[in-house]
Amino acid sequence: MIAREQDMLLSQDAYKKIDRELAKFPADQKQSAVMAALAIAQDEKGWLSAEVMKDVADYLDMPAIAVQEVATFYTMYNLKPVGRHKLTICTNLPCQLNHGDRAAAYLKQKLGIDFNETTPDGLFTLKEGECMGACGDSPVLLVNNKRMCSFMSNEKIDALIEELKK
Repeated sequence: MIAREQDMLLSQDAYKKIDRELAKFPADQKQSAVMAALAIAQDEKGWLSAEVMKDVADYLDMPAIAVQEVATFYTMYNLKPVGRHKLTICTNLPCQLNHGDRAAAYLKQKLGIDFNETTPDGLFTLKEGECMGACGDSPVLLVNNKRMCSFMSNEKIDALIEELKK
């Protein structure tokens, strides 16, 4: 169901990836692929503008508001531009009890930003996250929704920041 060229907000490759996700569901349940489609769109565009969410909605034959409801409910979707590296640190109670609050404070100080802010160089955006399912590894953080980092001491945070700057 690749989009017509004049209607494309995403690349043909992105629509092919969405089609692969659609193939996993019955034809009358395209909306089941909405989370995957949003992730594909975000991977390509960096964030989900209203136009991109509308495009996903049209492609999946869904109301635009239904796609927006999904995108606004889950914290992994970026509804405005973010830095090249989005760092999401868990601020739920189990991580807080195991120094998650200290790791968050250190990250804020190290980057010179607060939650929901981006460094002036556009390299890092810092976000709060809910439980990431790794309470025993706390404090934990996610890099760009894809890489989980565990036991984040100040030293490990310093090493991660240096690695990501390269």
